[in-house]
Amino acid sequence: MDLMQVIKALADETRIRMINILRGGDLCVCELETILNINQSNASRHLVKLTNADILKFYKVAKYVYYKINQDALSEFPFLKDIIEKETAKLKMCLADNERLAKYRNSGLSCDDLKVGKSCFK
Repeated sequence: MDLMQVIKALADETRIRMINILRGGDLCVCELETILNINQSNASRHLVKLTNADILKFYKVAKYVYYKINQDALSEFPFLKDIIEKETAKLKMCLADNERLAKYRNSGLSCDDLKVGKSCFK
C-alpha cells in the first residue's frame, strides 16, 4: 500500500462519507448511492479511488458489488482507524449519514427494492 495514494484518497468529502458508513458493515453500490444521495457515476468514481488506494475491498454477490473496509489497510496505517472511528464522528455530514444508514437498515429494504425505486427517505 502506498501512503501517498491513501492520503490522496482521503482528501475528498464523499470518500470520507463512504468509509464512515462502511465502518458499520459491508454495503453494495446501490445502498451507498441511496444513503449518500449520490448518483452511480459519482459513487463509482470515488469507489475506484478508495479501492486503488487499498482502503476498500469489494466482492460480488449475484448481480451486486459489495464494498468493505480493508482491515489490512487499518493495520498498516493506524491513522485510518482513528479517522474512521473518531474523526468522522465529529463531522455533521457523517452524523447525518449514520442516521440515514440506521433508517435504511431498519426499513427492511434490499438492493432489489432500491433498484425498483423504493426508498425509506421520502
